[in-house]
Amino acid sequence: MRHVLVMTAAASVGLMSIFLVDLLSLLYVSRLGDPNLTAAVGFATQVLFFSVSINIGLSIAISALVSRATGAGQRIAARRLAASGLVHVFLIAAAVSCAALPLRREILALFGARGEALDVSSTYLAITLPATIFLGLGMALAGILRAVGDARRAMFVTLSGAIVTAVLDPIFIFGLGLGVDGAAMVTLLSRLVFVAVGLYGAVRMRDLIAWPAGKAVLCDFPAMMAIAVPAILTNLATPVASAYSMRIFSHFGDAVVAAFAIIDRVNPVAFGVLFALSGSVGPIMGQNLGARLMPRVRQVLSNCLLFAAIYVVVVALLLRLAAPLVVDIFDARGETAGLVRFLCAYGGALWFFLGGIFVANAAFNNLGFPILSTVFNWGRATLGAIPFVTIGADRFGPEGGFVGLVVGSALFGVGAVVTAYLVTARLAKRPKFA
Repeated sequence: MRHVLVMTAAASVGLMSIFLVDLLSLLYVSRLGDPNLTAAVGFATQVLFFSVSINIGLSIAISALVSRATGAGQRIAARRLAASGLVHVFLIAAAVSCAALPLRREILALFGARGEALDVSSTYLAITLPATIFLGLGMALAGILRAVGDARRAMFVTLSGAIVTAVLDPIFIFGLGLGVDGAAMVTLLSRLVFVAVGLYGAVRMRDLIAWPAGKAVLCDFPAMMAIAVPAILTNLATPVASAYSMRIFSHFGDAVVAAFAIIDRVNPVAFGVLFALSGSVGPIMGQNLGARLMPRVRQVLSNCLLFAAIYVVVVALLLRLAAPLVVDIFDARGETAGLVRFLCAYGGALWFFLGGIFVANAAFNNLGFPILSTVFNWGRATLGAIPFVTIGADRFGPEGGFVGLVVGSALFGVGAVVTAYLVTARLAKRPKFA
């Protein structure tokens, strides 16, 4: 439990600093006094969610490979895998960005954006989509540092970019009068800082990355993709569900979209520790798997689930009490304010089950069963989201759609946790783990 808490705490500081700055960016935009601009950022965020999810999958693969090699005492192999993985991340992230850039208006329209919100979000994506390349590299470098247990330097990678954003956002948005475009420019600058600090920590301070070799990059590609592809498919499920939900909610108008945009920034700050937990527990499991210590793997799983449950209950109660404050801070009014209060009051129920899915996915990805992550995440994003959100929204409005999302997540969250325990029990029975 101590190892889990230390790694999670360090990762939380850096990760939640990113979420907090994203929250501040939306706060600054909301203070411009135009709900259309808030909605525009919300639509753009949904598109960026796809690129970020791909980067998360790639960083999971690098972290898993490097942590396994480290746990087995194979430092040379770990350095080679880190170098090859960074090349893979750059090429894939660049390809995704280049493919999405010319189609951004069509994608936004598919999500339900229209009018001024469509125009503003399209310009925002023109600046921020290329930044996802550097975000992917920064996340991968942080993953490499976490894979060898250096949680402090991994924290500095994300924390440094967040500090830059916190300082420059008000200057660009208000001081220079650039508005939403200013927020996008600062995002690009912060991602560049991510990479610079990550390279300094992983290369200069820890010497964790070998010089990339063409043959090694090709040879390591299958091993990287064996973990990355299922992890990417797993992570893509969440933005697919979010995009579908946003399209349904967009039928109720920009005021409703603005409310969900606000909550989409508040929730990661409130429940960001769960993201850090799922990212930190992977290397811990990977190292113990490499060392063939399965009882510890099962203990880590139990500790993580217990911690996640307690954390969600406490934060959900605090968020419920803070609902009026959230409405005031974002200057939400009318329908937007009412929906924000509702989501603050009952949003914790969704994250209770998402926490279980996050921990189970980390176990699946690092114990050699990544396909299970894909199955449960896509099950939640399709069978657990589409019918429940559609029916709920049709009968009870946006509130009903959100409750439907909670019900669907509960079904697959419980199933994922039960399966994770079955997987660890199966591995423990193998002779090599005796």
